[in-house]
Amino acid sequence: MLRLTLSTEEYLMLGDDIRIVFLGGTKNNLRIMIDAPKELGIVRSSVLEREHPELKEKNRNYYAVPDLPERYRKPKGTGRTRKG
Repeated sequence: MLRLTLSTEEYLMLGDDIRIVFLGGTKNNLRIMIDAPKELGIVRSSVLEREHPELKEKNRNYYAVPDLPERYRKPKGTGRTRKG
């Protein structure tokens, strides 16, 4: 999973012919424009889940969980805390 911060009108390229442009947004909404070939099907998740309810349960946790050996994991409670 890749997490990015983009400014308005910055874009991402997926391969040579797919561009995703960030148009702006608010706290709860994001506006993007997808420039892709007509042959590529682009469907909202809500439409997919309405047509195929089994996908909703399958994709509920879409963030990747790192499968690291125990010795590489950060012990809980060792993160930095802010002093108030």
